[in-house]
Amino acid sequence: MDVQRHQLEKAAKAGVIREEQAGPLWEFLLAQGEDTPRLRFTHILYYLGGLIAIGAMSLFMTLGWERFGGAGLVAIALLYAVAGLWLTESFLRRQLPIPAGLAAAFVVVLTPLAIYGLQVMLGWWAEGHVYREYHTHIDWRWLVMELGTLASGAAMLWRYRLPFLVMPVAVTLWYLSMDLAPLLFDEDGLTWALRHRVSLWVGLAIVVLAVWIDLRSRLAQVARGDARSEAKGGARDDAKGDFKDDSNDYAFWLYLFGVAAFWGGLSLHSSESEWQRVGYLCINLVMIVVGAVLLRRVFVVFGGLGTAGYLGHLAYDVFEDSLLFPIALTLIGLGVIWLGILWQRHEAALTERLYAALPPSLRALIDRRPA
Repeated sequence: MDVQRHQLEKAAKAGVIREEQAGPLWEFLLAQGEDTPRLRFTHILYYLGGLIAIGAMSLFMTLGWERFGGAGLVAIALLYAVAGLWLTESFLRRQLPIPAGLAAAFVVVLTPLAIYGLQVMLGWWAEGHVYREYHTHIDWRWLVMELGTLASGAAMLWRYRLPFLVMPVAVTLWYLSMDLAPLLFDEDGLTWALRHRVSLWVGLAIVVLAVWIDLRSRLAQVARGDARSEAKGGARDDAKGDFKDDSNDYAFWLYLFGVAAFWGGLSLHSSESEWQRVGYLCINLVMIVVGAVLLRRVFVVFGGLGTAGYLGHLAYDVFEDSLLFPIALTLIGLGVIWLGILWQRHEAALTERLYAALPPSLRALIDRRPA
C-alpha cells in the first residue's frame, strides 16, 4: 500500500497518531523506500543508464566488433566484466543496491559474448554467423552460450543477493525456450506448431520455478521475522556481500518472461475446434484468478488479453452477423460487475474462508505480498 503524506496528516487530525509524529514518520517511510524499485526519478535514471550499458553489449552490438576476432572479443568481455565487478562492489559499499544490481547484471550479459569469442577462436562458427544474431535469430547452436549465461547468473546470484540479476537469467531462459525446438526436433520437420508447444511448456516450467522461488523467499522472510528484518534495516552482510532487504523480489522477471513464453505459445497454437478455443478462454480466466491470488499483475494482464482475444473471435467469426451478441455480451459484462458488488459486500467472510482453505506456504506468500 502506498502511503501519502496527506494521509498521515489526516491520521494525526483523527487522533490515530500525534501531530508531532507525522513528520518524522513520513521521513522514516521515505528512507525505507529509497532502495525499493519504484517510479522515482532517481531510479529511472539508474535503470535507463544501466539498460543502455547492457544493451550496448547485447542488443545493439554492431558488426564492427567482429573485426576484433575471437581473441579480441574474449579480452574485451573480460575487461568489461572486471570493470562491472568493481562497480558492483563499489556500489554495495556505498549502500546502493539498485546500481549494484545493474552492474552485476551487466557482467552476466557479457557471458555470451565471451563464449562466442571463445567459439570463434576454436573455429566452431562458420563464416556468416555473427554475434548480434544471438538476439534476433533462433538457432540451436546458441545453447552453449545460453547455458553458460545461466551458470554465470547462478554464480552471481549466489555471490550477490540482488534481484535484478534474475533479469538476464529470465531472458536467457526465454531464449532457451525458442532455441530448444530445433535441437529437440528435426529441423526439416520442425513446424511452427512444435515451436509454440516448446515455448508453452518451457514457459510453464519457468512460471513454476518463479512460484517456487517466490514461496521460498517469502517463507525465509517469515522465518527471519519482522523484528529481525527491521533491525537489519537492509544492512549489508559483509560475509556474503548481499543486502538482507525484505522488499527484494527475485521472482518478478521469471514471472514476466515465463508467462510471456507460456501465453505466447498458447495463443499462437492453432485451435481446430470451438471447444479448444473455449479451453483457451478457461486457461486465460484461470490466469486472472492466479494473478489475483498471487498478486502478480502479469498473469492478469496476459489473461485479460487472451480473454479479450476470445471475445473478439466470437464477435468477428462465430457471431459475425448476430444482432443479439453485443446485447448478450453487455449483459455478461453487467453480470460480472454485479458479481464484483456481491464480492465486495461479502469480501471479508469469503476471503477468510478461501484463506483458510489455502496451504500454509501459500498463505505465507499472500501475507508478505504488498497490499
